[in-house]
Amino acid sequence: MVVSDRDRTATRLLRSSAEHSYDPEVEIDWDAPLASDRFYTPEHRSSLYGTELWQGLSQEQRITLTRHEVASIAGLGVWFETILMQLLIREYYRADPTAAHSQYALTEVADECRHSVMFGRMIAKLDCPVYRVGAFDDALGKWIAATATGPRMYAAILIAEEILDALQREAAADETVQPLVRMVSRIHVIEEARHVRYAREELARQVRAAGTRRLAFDRVVIARAAYLTGTRIISPEVYRSVGIEPEVGRRAARANPYHRETMRWAGERIVAYLRELDLIGGPGMALWRRSGLL
Repeated sequence: MVVSDRDRTATRLLRSSAEHSYDPEVEIDWDAPLASDRFYTPEHRSSLYGTELWQGLSQEQRITLTRHEVASIAGLGVWFETILMQLLIREYYRADPTAAHSQYALTEVADECRHSVMFGRMIAKLDCPVYRVGAFDDALGKWIAATATGPRMYAAILIAEEILDALQREAAADETVQPLVRMVSRIHVIEEARHVRYAREELARQVRAAGTRRLAFDRVVIARAAYLTGTRIISPEVYRSVGIEPEVGRRAARANPYHRETMRWAGERIVAYLRELDLIGGPGMALWRRSGLL
C-alpha cells in the first residue's frame, strides 16, 4: 500500500500528540491567586505602550489594561478555534476514517476543544468580559465555518494561529508575566506547533491543486481574515477598563509605532509563508495594508 506524504506527516503528528498533550484541568493551578504586580503580557507588547495615554496611566492601570488585552486575544482565539473545529469536522465527514490524515484532523479537534475550555477558564479567572467580534465579522465567521475549503480555509486559520503563537512564545518565556498566562501560553504553544505544521503542509498541497480563478478569490478572503486578525486582536472595548473611550484608544493604538511593530513582528512568519505560496496580492492588498501585518 502506498502511503501519501500527508498520511506520513499525520502519523508523526499522531505520535507526537500521544506523547506531548496536556490537560489544562490538571496542569494549571486554577485556584492560585493572581500576582498583583505582574503584567499579563510583556509590558512593551501592550497596544498603548509608549503613547501619551500610557504615560497618563498608573502602574496598576497599566497592569489592568494588559489583563483585558490578554482576555481579548483569548476571546479571538476561541472564536477562530470554534470556526476551525467546524471546518475540520466538515472535512472529516467526507474523509476516510481509516486514514492517518483523517484521524489527525479529529485529534486536532480534541486539542482545540481543550484549548477553548482553557481560554474560557482563563478569561473567567481574569474577571474580564468576553470580547467578541462585531456583527459583520460574526456573519463572516459563520460563512467561513459553513463553506470554506481549500487554501482560504487553511490560510485564514493559520494567520490567527501563527500570530497568537508568536505572542504566546514570548509571554511563556517572560518572567515578568503572570504565571497563569505563562502556563496557558506554554501549553498552547507546544500543542499548536503540531497544528501549524499540519495546516502549512495541507495549505501548500491545496494551493498546488487550485486553479488560477479559485486562488484569485481565495486571496481576497485571506486578506479579509488578515484584516480582521490584525485590527481586532485587541478589542477597542478593552480601553474602557482604564477609563479610556474605545475609539480614542483604538486610534492611539493604530498610530502607536510600538504596537505597529508588534503586529508586524507577530505576523512576519505567516506573511512570508503566504507570500511564498503567492497568496498575498490582487484586490486584497488594501486590506493587508490596513491589517498592520505588512
